[in-house]
Amino acid sequence: MSREKAEVMDGKAMSRATARIAYEIIERGHGAENVCIVGIRRRGAVIAKQIADKIKEVEHREVPFGCIDITPYRDDLKLKNIEKGAPVALDFGVAGRTVVLVDDVLYTGRTVRAAIEAIMEQGRPKSLQLAVLIDRGHRELPISPDYVGKNVPTSRSETVEVHVDEFDGENRVVILESEGDC
Repeated sequence: MSREKAEVMDGKAMSRATARIAYEIIERGHGAENVCIVGIRRRGAVIAKQIADKIKEVEHREVPFGCIDITPYRDDLKLKNIEKGAPVALDFGVAGRTVVLVDDVLYTGRTVRAAIEAIMEQGRPKSLQLAVLIDRGHRELPISPDYVGKNVPTSRSETVEVHVDEFDGENRVVILESEGDC
């Protein structure tokens, strides 16, 4: 069992963070030409769509957006003979583009590693960047985000949950702790 320890972002703070990430992507790329946004299912895809929509609003141009399911690429499922195939829902090529990969929470880096593998199977991007709403630390792989909504130091016994309207009926980020922890 877990209990809510703290709310670290409300809906307005989440909106400001995704808008800031969108502006940073535009600034770093001197516009949004040749940029595409790819979200990691589920909540990463919702956040990615918000970023893509903000870029469109600011730049007055459609930014290719898609999402990927990294399940077949997870290193903890390799032994279960899960076949790769159809996890990527992109109606655009990634070859030669700047791909901004988006996830909700960056923790160990293993989800991002799997997403990179899925993207690379689609072609060779010009560059691959990482945007996350929350960076909670505790990396097990040498992965670092290019764009961060908020850094939230946590203990390993805590969990960060991102709630989005589309799945949870609300927008907020909370830290949960196990009830058995002191």
